[in-house]
Amino acid sequence: MINSAAPGAARPHPFLAGLRRLLPARWREPAPLVPVLRLSGVIGPTAPLRSGLNMARIADALDRAFSAKGAKAVALVINSPGGSPAQSHLIMRRIRALAAEKKLPVYAFVEDVAASGGYMIACAADEIIADPTSILGSIGVVSASFGFDRLIEKIGVERRVHTAGRSKAMLDPFRPENPEDVARLEALQQEIHALFIALVKERRGERLNGTEEELFSGAFWTAGKAIELGLADAIGDVRSSLRQRFGDKVRLKTVASERGFLMRRLAGAAEPVSPRLAEEALATLETRAIWARFGL
Repeated sequence: MINSAAPGAARPHPFLAGLRRLLPARWREPAPLVPVLRLSGVIGPTAPLRSGLNMARIADALDRAFSAKGAKAVALVINSPGGSPAQSHLIMRRIRALAAEKKLPVYAFVEDVAASGGYMIACAADEIIADPTSILGSIGVVSASFGFDRLIEKIGVERRVHTAGRSKAMLDPFRPENPEDVARLEALQQEIHALFIALVKERRGERLNGTEEELFSGAFWTAGKAIELGLADAIGDVRSSLRQRFGDKVRLKTVASERGFLMRRLAGAAEPVSPRLAEEALATLETRAIWARFGL
């Protein structure tokens, strides 16, 4: 530890130094503070029995993290396979706006995965630090659904849809796929992908070290390769990395973003049981499929 005192400066009397140690923590010289916000789960709509990430759920926690008195930086612990492009972008931009407003550096620490929208959020950080086994990347856009048109034909069900607007029933899973609808969807995906690419270039800049075809193909990598490509900066974890940057006495203060168990129960109690359970079961399967893309 480097002694910051000027040469020849008077040292505090041992009695006074001992007395200071007896004082309440708030009266002593404060140790560096870094609020830590955990961002975990699939990004998109949430429900009482389904955790995840969206702007509404974490907005208050973001404000509290960046407004913490005496904060030297904000740490984001990210564990997300992605999800909604809109919610990912909203969270990323809110983090950058708060960082600029409060003039605080932001560090992202990747756990299992920061992919797709999860990686977009990680790009809000000034540095991205990951475990050697973390998975990062998947800079692309995907849409997935099921086609039930042959099933309902087999069981003798007729699908009836009436719309005002030629494309209102686009990609209806109970009707045969229309090439015109697919082309329209692919155009939307290309537009969102271009925005994602521009955002990564804006945030990572000259650190990027790979061809666009490789970086933005939707592929994902472990941390070592991600660092080589410039998509991440270092190997590490939140505690050791922040102690290295701010000293051994740095205080890591967790900022909660999840609602408590009682609030989840109260929120769920107002809904009918059967529809809610069916919805949650489908959502769980969808969430499981998203995580499974990364072997998790």
